[in-house]
Amino acid sequence: MTPMIDCVFQLLIFFMLSLKIVSQEGNFEINMPLGRSPKVDNRQIQPIKVRLVAAPDGRLASLQIGGRKLGNDDRAFNTLTSEIIKIVGRPGAHDDIEVQIDADFQLHYSYTIQAITACKGRLDPRTGREITYVKNIQFAPPRAPPE
Repeated sequence: MTPMIDCVFQLLIFFMLSLKIVSQEGNFEINMPLGRSPKVDNRQIQPIKVRLVAAPDGRLASLQIGGRKLGNDDRAFNTLTSEIIKIVGRPGAHDDIEVQIDADFQLHYSYTIQAITACKGRLDPRTGREITYVKNIQFAPPRAPPE
């Protein structure tokens, strides 16, 4: 067994000493053209603030976007959709835009659902596919109910 191990070590040493490292063929020193650096926008995009103010009986008293009152009926939700479209531009253009919904504690939930639907998007009547205006909708922290 010892002579066989001795022979293996001699072969190993022979191959290590006779090994020649060959450099790669060709010239790989390529100077690539410098592209324009991408414009990085360090500004944080502020969420679009939608406020739902409740009447004492739980109905919608006022729908607001960015502090501007839109009303309290179905036309207000249509106006909300058109305002979202004005801010966003074309559907699906900005994935980083958020809507923050701030609803009063005693507001009936159906108005909140209508606001989410108005901000999120609609179905295309011709194709039946969903057209999304805003993907990210979040809720503001709840306010304490008035005493």
